[in-house]
Amino acid sequence: MKQTEVQSAPEMEGAIAEELLRQTPLSAADSADAQLKALVEAVIYITDEPLSADQIAIALQQPAEKVGRVLAELTSEYNKPEHGLTVRQIAGGYKMSTKPEHHESIRAFVKNLKPALKLSLAALETLALIAYKQPITAPEVMEVRGVQGAGVLKTLLDRKLITTAGRKQVIGKPILYKTTKEFLVQFGLQDLAELPTLKEFEELSRLSVTDDAGETAPAGPADTAPAQPEPEAERSE
Repeated sequence: MKQTEVQSAPEMEGAIAEELLRQTPLSAADSADAQLKALVEAVIYITDEPLSADQIAIALQQPAEKVGRVLAELTSEYNKPEHGLTVRQIAGGYKMSTKPEHHESIRAFVKNLKPALKLSLAALETLALIAYKQPITAPEVMEVRGVQGAGVLKTLLDRKLITTAGRKQVIGKPILYKTTKEFLVQFGLQDLAELPTLKEFEELSRLSVTDDAGETAPAGPADTAPAQPEPEAERSE
């Protein structure tokens, strides 16, 4: 009986030590770091726009170096295969998104929830022109495409893929257009230097479907008429 008690004593001591260790609270510094990491993770999860380390640091009133370190830790952690999400640098900031290897499965799942919303062929062609030639005016876009494009420009403006960039200093002073930060976000680009090639844009066009009946109507008089002056809505800023 006594021998049994002697043999169980180390096990009992080990169990007590483990329980004490489990109940020991984190140090104040460790707790603060864990809380900051949780906050940064929550911030980049709920925001639609990519946020830079400086923006997050200012909002949370924390040193930028510390926030940068936390972002690096989160990026590394979410890169592990057991996570379906990833933290990426896009358009000069950090954004949480699904991993590329899961895109097809996620796309199929989303299609079962609601109809896919894509840009029409006309919108993609116009967006490509603006992306590669920016800043560019509406008449210049129409000259290249050979058709009227006011409706397409309005679609791209409404979706915040393009914006105005002042006026060109020529007769009539037409409005200049350029791509936006939202354009970079939607196409997953860090900056304009990462733009796909024109061949890749053409592939996107072939895969696109229509979401605006007016943009894909059969060619008619409106499509072949000479370019008209810009509508009043585009002339005003």
